[in-house]
Amino acid sequence: MIARYTLPRMGGIWSEENKLSIWLKIEVYACEALTQAGVIPRRDLAIIRRKAVVSPKRMLKLEAHLNHDVIAFLTALSEKIGPSGRYLHFGLTSSDILDTTLALQMVESADVLKEDLELLLKVLRLRARRHMLTYMAGRTHGMHAEPVTLGLKFLVFHEEVKRGLERLGAVRGRIRVGKLSGAVGTYSQVSPSVERRVLSRLGLVPAHASTQIIQRDRHAEFLTVLAIIGSTLEKIATEIRNLQRSELGEVEEPFGSGQKGSSAMPHKRNPILCERIAGLARVLRANALAGLENISLWHERDITHSSVERIILPDSSILLDYMTQKLVGVLEGLSVYPGRMRANLRANGGLIFSQAVLLALVRAGMSREEAYRIVQFQAQRVCAEDIPFQDALLSDRKVSRLLGRKGVERLCRLDSYGKNIKRIFKRCGVT
Repeated sequence: MIARYTLPRMGGIWSEENKLSIWLKIEVYACEALTQAGVIPRRDLAIIRRKAVVSPKRMLKLEAHLNHDVIAFLTALSEKIGPSGRYLHFGLTSSDILDTTLALQMVESADVLKEDLELLLKVLRLRARRHMLTYMAGRTHGMHAEPVTLGLKFLVFHEEVKRGLERLGAVRGRIRVGKLSGAVGTYSQVSPSVERRVLSRLGLVPAHASTQIIQRDRHAEFLTVLAIIGSTLEKIATEIRNLQRSELGEVEEPFGSGQKGSSAMPHKRNPILCERIAGLARVLRANALAGLENISLWHERDITHSSVERIILPDSSILLDYMTQKLVGVLEGLSVYPGRMRANLRANGGLIFSQAVLLALVRAGMSREEAYRIVQFQAQRVCAEDIPFQDALLSDRKVSRLLGRKGVERLCRLDSYGKNIKRIFKRCGVT
């Protein structure tokens, strides 16, 4: 088992305690930068550094009648610091603190999610290698198509998760942006050098241009990337759910020894973890839509985005962390039933080999139209008369003459369908 759980870490990033800690850090860093700029006397900075502690309880009491969280924070902080507290928030606006904090929280969340996805990729690689040549029915429109391998399914998932990880890395660069540019982004009361010094210490970079806020296309992209990744997790979970159906029974998510599946039917072993993942992906997509709605604000800003973000940014980050870790657990404990896969491959009498027969007839000189007509007709006989596909084919004189029994038997072998699987794995760097 290689799964490990980081949910408390993700929850901590979005906790009230961590938020206030970042607010305090930004305010103190700003005071230090202003001291370097000659705005704040060094003796006042020393007092600010020594006494800069905020009481969440006092802050909440103040906020109850001030109805403004940042002013409540600054008031509670100033009460602790005394007269030197007058230099707090010098030339800044609330969104300087709020948006810079959000940027730091999103970056830290992206770092946790990166670790989650790397763990998921590791599990998918292991599963892909192990089942590289575990044959099963490919299905299109829910119907048997040509044979595939379970390993190839996992490889396809691996590549999609890898793209999600690349998207997360790209959006991390675009959300790693803070601002301390004042009331409407013009630096009218604070120097860009102060912003640069503070953000550098936080591991952020300044927005090239901003209004009172950092523009919300960044946040919307972050939420959209999380929703895309969540949809990939849903895709994997949905495939497992489908393959677990009673009629297929090819794989099964973990089911604990004391677990119960149904209050009414003791035989039930339901794919509840995969269903949970699929359901939560809907929340991620809904949150992404809310993020898109936040892009358009009035003039230099309004506050319609703020209340929404207090829900969707922490919720989406925590949800995707949870979903990824749950899926890792599902894949690690997944039961695979190759015998059932082989039985399902045989269930249609060999119709999965129809394209190989079609192309062999074309290579033997028959027109594609006639070959298609013959193979389709014999395939329909297999379904109607419940006879093997090979027997149906050999009953046609043209097929028998052009291909012969051995030729038909050779075309209806599974191993020929895996001849290029290793090439695909090599192309993906999974060997």
